[in-house]
Amino acid sequence: MGVHPEFPKSPYAELIPEQRWFPAAEELRAKAVAVGFKLDYVRADGDLSNYIPDFIVRTASGEVFIIETKGREEIDLPQKMRRMKEWCADATSASRAISGPAYRHVFVDQEGFEKHTPRDFAGLVKTFREFQE
Repeated sequence: MGVHPEFPKSPYAELIPEQRWFPAAEELRAKAVAVGFKLDYVRADGDLSNYIPDFIVRTASGEVFIIETKGREEIDLPQKMRRMKEWCADATSASRAISGPAYRHVFVDQEGFEKHTPRDFAGLVKTFREFQE
């Protein structure tokens, strides 16, 4: 896994986007594509906010997964996941009209990941079902 050479040591340091953790060998970082994907949603307090998912994965079969990971509980999480589910349904509907891919989402919590670490991506999708139904 690629950790930028200047990745901060302190958990309180600001993370610069170019120095974030990268899920591959460092030499592949230059080939990664930043998609700038974000969704608007209504927060628990009623304010409008933006949500940027952690990962987007396209499988060999063509499905697209939007992945959200969390290490701590967050008050707005149900609203974010509700919006993500809605977006995936809308995107799949529009995509299918032109023979495009299906869009799905997966929420991965740190505690669950530590207890049930999957062997592969299919295992991750099968194991982490919270917010799916």
